[in-house]
Amino acid sequence: MEKAAKVPFDEIKQVKETLADNALEQLKMGSDLDKLENIEVEFGYIYMRNDGLEALFKVVTDRKSIFFAAQQGKLMRLQENFNDELFQRTIQQMEEIHGEWR
Repeated sequence: MEKAAKVPFDEIKQVKETLADNALEQLKMGSDLDKLENIEVEFGYIYMRNDGLEALFKVVTDRKSIFFAAQQGKLMRLQENFNDELFQRTIQQMEEIHGEWR
């Protein structure tokens, strides 16, 4: 597997905000949250690839944690059975392959 690159330091904040905003737009259309207050977003990793960003993150609402992945220019909500254990394991595997992303 080809090693992914880090997102440039001066771009990481904007990338995080864009991913989080897009995820929240998806969540607002459903029944995953009652209010927008106290929402937390935790990024597992963000890497640059030839075909765009690759990222894994979770959004913690007043109801539950919802996991998202970005690949090839698409933001995808992960299946309900994706959990914190899988989130941590996936982060660990990606960092072993590609190194620290921050």
